[in-house]
Amino acid sequence: MKAKHTLVIATFAIAAFTSCKKTNDNPVETEQEITIQSSKDQAVTDYLLEDANDVLDEATVDNNLMGGRVTDATSTNRTLSCATITVTPLSGFPKTITIDFGTAGCTSPNGVLRSGKIIVTLSDSLRRPGSVATMTFDNYFVQGYKKEGTITWRNTTVPPRRSWSRTVTNGKITAPNGRFWLHSGVKNVTQIEGNGTPRILLDDIFEITGNSSVTNSNGATRTATIVTTLRKKVACPNIDRGTIQFVGPNHTVLMDYGNGTCDRQATISVDGGTPVTILLP
Repeated sequence: MKAKHTLVIATFAIAAFTSCKKTNDNPVETEQEITIQSSKDQAVTDYLLEDANDVLDEATVDNNLMGGRVTDATSTNRTLSCATITVTPLSGFPKTITIDFGTAGCTSPNGVLRSGKIIVTLSDSLRRPGSVATMTFDNYFVQGYKKEGTITWRNTTVPPRRSWSRTVTNGKITAPNGRFWLHSGVKNVTQIEGNGTPRILLDDIFEITGNSSVTNSNGATRTATIVTTLRKKVACPNIDRGTIQFVGPNHTVLMDYGNGTCDRQATISVDGGTPVTILLP
């Protein structure tokens, strides 16, 4: 896969989903389009959430805040190679981690442009059961998309696998063209690979379950439920497996991330119809 991390969602062939021209007296079509657009917005949201997760993991590894027995050399994505990281206080918890990508922004080696700051409050080492990490954003952009809100990680580990609950509150994403949407939800994240190499991130693989919602600028909300467990490899920029169902008043959309191949493709189908391919960020 050529990992071009551009936050562009492919234009849908609306004709595949609708058979008549939109009119003011056809609210069903409008409702259907909202549900379709919500699925596209969720794809961008998921990309940004997983990117934030990668940033958090790398920052804690590089500053010896991951926890656990360390036996290997640091090996990360170098997502933060162009960022300035400040940790206070130097000893003891809680700690505040400030990750500053600058006002002009900087591009990481994998081609992602970020600007602004991420601020994380960490109650204890990230991999210690019971620890809490709270992330907020200060004028923070990824590839021109502004991200706001709070993400809270709670370590729910029951050995031998590590796990977290990830809660998003007051989430808001503003696209480069000014269009925005709100999002919230609770996901359960379980690490299924890489548990034995705490300072090597590229072999980490996570499974994700849970629910979320997307609300557009007009106040229309669609719920999203993970039907088949999602899988996210740190080595892959996008989710590569699993399905999510989006429910509207009259229509449902199923997004399918595929069979595990690392690429930018997913499909969506409306009311069980023929799947249409879209491009992920």
